[in-house]
Amino acid sequence: MKLFIIGLLSGIISGMGIGGGTILIPSLVFFTSLNQQQAQGINLIVFIPVAIVALIIHVKEKSIDFKPAKWIIIGGIAGSIAGSLFALKMDPSSLRRYFGIFLLFIGIYELLKKE
Repeated sequence: MKLFIIGLLSGIISGMGIGGGTILIPSLVFFTSLNQQQAQGINLIVFIPVAIVALIIHVKEKSIDFKPAKWIIIGGIAGSIAGSLFALKMDPSSLRRYFGIFLLFIGIYELLKKE
C-alpha cells in the first residue's frame, strides 16, 4: 500500500508537469531499502508510462508547441546519456546528497520567483 500511495502522489505531480521524481526518488530512498541509484532507476522506468499518458492528454488539449520541443529532446537525449553514465559511477550517498541540494535550490527558486 505504501508503494501505491508513493506512485499515486508521484503520478499526480508528473501529470501536472512538475516531475514525479521529486516525490518518487526521496520516498523510495526514505521508505524502502533502495539506494539512490536504484530509486533513480525505478523513477526512469515509472516515468515512461506516466509521461505517455500525460503527453496524450496535453496533445489533445493542444498545450504543446512541437517546434522548440525537438531541440529540447535532442539535448535531453545527450544529457541523459552523460548523466546516466555519471550517476552510475558515483557513490550512492554522494548522489543522494547532490539530489537533495538540487531539490533545495529548486524549492528556493520556486518560492522566490516572481509571477
